[in-house]
Amino acid sequence: MTSRNLGAGAKKAVADESWRKESVEDRLEYSLVKGIDKYAVEDTEEARQNTERYKRPLHIIEGPLMKGMSIVGDLFGAGKMFLPQVIKSARVMKKAVGHLIPFMEKEKEETQKATGQEVAFNNGTIVLATVKGDVHDIGKNIVGVVLGCNNYRVIDLGVMTPCEKILQTAIQEKADIVGLSGLITPSLDEMIHVAKEMERLGFSLPLLIGGATTSKTHTAVKIAPCYSSPTIHVLDASKSVVVCSSLIDEDRYDDYVEEVKEEYEEVREDHYDSLKDRKYLSLSEVRKRKFEIDWSNFEPVEPSFIGTKVYEDYDLSLLVPYIDWKPFFDVWQLRGRYPNRGYPKIFNDKLVGEEAKKVYDDAQDMLKKVVDQKLLRASGIVGLYPANSVGDDIHVFSDRETTSGGKPDAVFYGLRQQAEKESEHYTCLSDFIAPQETGITDYVGGFAVSAGFGREEMCRQFEEEMDDYSIIMIKALADRLAEAFAEELHERVRKELWGYGNTENLEVNELHKVNYDGIRPAAGYPSQPDHTEKESMWKLMDIESSTGIHLTESLAMDPAASVSGLYFAHPKSFYFGVGKIAKDQVEDYAARKQMEVKDVEKWLRPNLSYDC
Repeated sequence: MTSRNLGAGAKKAVADESWRKESVEDRLEYSLVKGIDKYAVEDTEEARQNTERYKRPLHIIEGPLMKGMSIVGDLFGAGKMFLPQVIKSARVMKKAVGHLIPFMEKEKEETQKATGQEVAFNNGTIVLATVKGDVHDIGKNIVGVVLGCNNYRVIDLGVMTPCEKILQTAIQEKADIVGLSGLITPSLDEMIHVAKEMERLGFSLPLLIGGATTSKTHTAVKIAPCYSSPTIHVLDASKSVVVCSSLIDEDRYDDYVEEVKEEYEEVREDHYDSLKDRKYLSLSEVRKRKFEIDWSNFEPVEPSFIGTKVYEDYDLSLLVPYIDWKPFFDVWQLRGRYPNRGYPKIFNDKLVGEEAKKVYDDAQDMLKKVVDQKLLRASGIVGLYPANSVGDDIHVFSDRETTSGGKPDAVFYGLRQQAEKESEHYTCLSDFIAPQETGITDYVGGFAVSAGFGREEMCRQFEEEMDDYSIIMIKALADRLAEAFAEELHERVRKELWGYGNTENLEVNELHKVNYDGIRPAAGYPSQPDHTEKESMWKLMDIESSTGIHLTESLAMDPAASVSGLYFAHPKSFYFGVGKIAKDQVEDYAARKQMEVKDVEKWLRPNLSYDC
């Protein structure tokens, strides 16, 4: 089975091929604008054979190919073309250029031998990498594709890339720009490290920062001060070309860099002013004002088992109905406007509706192949345990007999809201578990699921076919399936395995709105922003050997299409954000976890109310 059979939109035929009667230049332009890759190599070779018109292979790129991509870029910039179409156009461009590269390399060698000078065939070289410890790369891949469309030479180093490799590659490849990407919060520290190393080694290349957890504020406050050359946050792929062209164009460089410098100085001033305005209660005070639950009449529902239950090769067809499609459209930067936000209303949107339906149909085609041919594999685990809260922590036991004062088998440490607010309660996850002094045996659960096994094999096939559209599609679908697995399994836990919601009868859209009792917060997210808490769960439940999901050094889950978290059953439990915390809580938390304060500060840096 080849990726040509599997690729998104692979079977879709072009209904009207009258355009094939036009000149080769018009055909190439049409293919690029319409994203039709069927004839890319054939037409490019026809143009190359016309040596009278195209004396060098480069002239084909500079001529009809770039003309077509310029139209694509203009339409994209004007909001008349959308990201899925751009990625399909990039697929055409990549195949056309890929056909020309051997001829260009031969010409380059001959020119260098004759003149001793190197020949450039692009607008500039950009090294992109997801930083060490992080496995997420969809956004980075999209940026790389869009930049490639605009004739930049993109060297993508993939995921979990050490600083040394990034900088060595930048030197060896004579890069013009370095771009760093990351999704999890520990990646922010790694980006700071790369910036400091670039400064120490005397780099002067612009440094671009992107990814879901990054922001203009963090870049301006934490990263830019570490590196004296331009350090710029890039919001998404649509902004990347403007930023890169401004940095590479000598006539625009100085003015653009000065503008960013002034803007980031204002951002820093606003940030530090906001810190001065914020007030924090002492840890002892917020503990007195915890979220109170009346435990006197509460009888916890006893789960159907204690320990773990493993699910290998989970049936993907069970997960498809649970997919939340809104984040899928977000990946493709397709957002409907009110009242057509979300799925399926997005199809009615006058601006993006038609393209949303096309990309959705392509997704359905690929999803059917994935399920029918078992191209992805899903595995997961559920753990249910007796538990009690002790202060801000949750003590977890392997059996019911040891809950009354026995040594816990694991402790899930909690963080409490501390920033002053109007609400009288300052919440911590431990507030949702019966305190040990009540004598009540309560319960807590944990889970880890992945639908990412087999994803990289599919991506390698698509890479051989130069099919970025299908690479992004399968990664987006694997993420959706993993989230669907978490949703479906949580429903099963509530209705069967734990059974506290055995009368629940909700539609899938109601599940996505969390219209059920209980929550499933994840470590590294607002209710418990400390990623190191995953280690306790992995050890307690033996997750890696049971499921194959392992933690990287930055505690990202690998495969990337994985989800994990804790289960809380109390009907009054709710999602919340810990927000910023003060030094007294950091020191207390470090003592409870038996960690150095500096190590806790490293993992919780985005949540600190102070500089360190």
